[in-house]
Amino acid sequence: MLELVAPTVAAEITRTVPIPTIGIGSGPDCDGQILVINDLVGTFPWFTPRFVRPRLHAFEQMRAAIVAWRESL
Repeated sequence: MLELVAPTVAAEITRTVPIPTIGIGSGPDCDGQILVINDLVGTFPWFTPRFVRPRLHAFEQMRAAIVAWRESL
């Protein structure tokens, strides 16, 4: 597993080692990738890794739903 390794270094490691490499923010040349779902859907807006582009801002939607529910009681 290569986490936050420079993409050029990750590519070299992937070419060199006989086992698969899995990247977390290490560029496209690893054999596989890991992306944490919470980062992808934006449930922790106070921390987003620099290599992630959230596709959804779920925290805002979840908070609005909870507030609406609480106010309906």
